[in-house]
Amino acid sequence: MEHNIPKDKKRVVVGLSGGVDSSVAAWVLKQQGYDVVGMFMRNWHDTTGTLAGDCPWYDDRVFAELVAKKLDIEFHFIDLSDQYRRRVVDYMFAEYGRGRTPNPDVLCNREIKFDAFLKAALELGADYVATGHYCKTDTVVSPVDGKPYHRLIAGDDSNKDQSYFLCQLNQEQLAKTLFPIGDLEKPEVRRIAAEQGLATAERKDSQGICFVGKVDLPVFLQQKLAARPGGAIIEIPQDWPGYADPAHNPCSPYTYRESDGTKVGEHNGAHFYTIGQRKGLNVGGKPEPLFVIATDVERNVIYVGMGDRHPGLYRRGLRIRPDEMHWIRPDLRMTVSDSPREYLVRIRYRQPLQRATLHIDNDGWGVIDFAEPQRGVTAGQFAAWYAPDGELIGSGVIDA
Repeated sequence: MEHNIPKDKKRVVVGLSGGVDSSVAAWVLKQQGYDVVGMFMRNWHDTTGTLAGDCPWYDDRVFAELVAKKLDIEFHFIDLSDQYRRRVVDYMFAEYGRGRTPNPDVLCNREIKFDAFLKAALELGADYVATGHYCKTDTVVSPVDGKPYHRLIAGDDSNKDQSYFLCQLNQEQLAKTLFPIGDLEKPEVRRIAAEQGLATAERKDSQGICFVGKVDLPVFLQQKLAARPGGAIIEIPQDWPGYADPAHNPCSPYTYRESDGTKVGEHNGAHFYTIGQRKGLNVGGKPEPLFVIATDVERNVIYVGMGDRHPGLYRRGLRIRPDEMHWIRPDLRMTVSDSPREYLVRIRYRQPLQRATLHIDNDGWGVIDFAEPQRGVTAGQFAAWYAPDGELIGSGVIDA
């Protein structure tokens, strides 16, 4: 087993989550001679809207402590709930209130695991922090400016690669971070855990919102976002004239009016729905399922299309505000004067990488043009662009 991790004796604080991945990450580091410390983060304990029995934090802590005892490593507990609510959950509420769909897992990594947690680890004398993410890092000298830069690279297990969730990290964070299992595949991780007698060997992977778990989203959001019953659900036909308009910008969403379609039902608040959503519409009697193709939170209207090939579900491109363009590799940052670059892009976790070009327009906006139309381009989500070798170069929040 080979890892691109320095072998000198350093102190590493591992974020033990109570899952198998972070457990094996701690084991790998200890095998390599690091001074390993386990630390469990408590980031959420409000059960409003969470589904019964899903990932209670106290069970996770028990498993994390069992692993620490088995590995004979120091164990610490830290409560970051206040920071998590302010920097992740409040952001979620604000984005949903605007009719956008945020990705709290990306924000959790940027704001909590590799910021608040990292600072706490450094206070314990850590040289590095480590997690059980399936991704890798290395350091290269840039051909652009001759300086060294840390690269974030997709994990070897293509089914578990989690680099997308780390697409907002920066050079300072990567300089202090290790990903010990990035070159392993999930079955091997579970095999190691079982062989070492780790209590987490057979634990199921966590699902749902980072540190919150599975939620009934409308109930969860109603903590701060009031329901708005009586909103119209408008079905847009597949032959709507706007789809054939040659003047439409393929990187912009379609704009609908209620008169463009037929009212087929009502809902409790447009801010509870997202592009591509099928469940929760409660409209029956159709030959094919209905999917959300647009929302208007100001007028409290949802627009839907019938069938998963409805043209309203697909777009050829997207735009990113200048202040939302983030470059993991600042030496590769693009400007207006640069020619378009070809990248591999994904707009959601687990989506296969898509061929696309990226350019900066005259107003400084990032514009991504896909080789093929993409389903469910959603404002508030992150677009991440990769080099062909799997290096994640940068990312940005989809504006519209």
